[in-house]
Amino acid sequence: MTEIDAKIDALVPAWLTLPDIAEMLDVEVTRVRQLVKEGQLIAVRRGENRALHVPAAFIDAAEQRVVKGLTGTLTLLRDDGFTDEEMIEWLFTPDDSLPGTPAQALSENRGTEVKRRAQALAV
Repeated sequence: MTEIDAKIDALVPAWLTLPDIAEMLDVEVTRVRQLVKEGQLIAVRRGENRALHVPAAFIDAAEQRVVKGLTGTLTLLRDDGFTDEEMIEWLFTPDDSLPGTPAQALSENRGTEVKRRAQALAV
């Protein structure tokens, strides 16, 4: 859990606090903190009070879960040596070959394409 710079912050269209996510997923805030600790979500400090925030695109509100494919993608990126900030930047930077951003592709159930690109980064 780190602070991010303004450039990366601006890439993410919407953010959620941990209590917001807990409400959306119908779980306790401690469970959301556990998801962050386990690496299933990325939380960064931002805003005036430096509260922990997670990109809203990482949560599938309709299904009340973390977006399918996100955890595996985060694991691949971590294995490639990416920091939390670099992962957020990569996930929210447009990729013409997808099209859109990797985060959009994950939310549209195109996780295989995203994972393929993440694996290619290690080569």
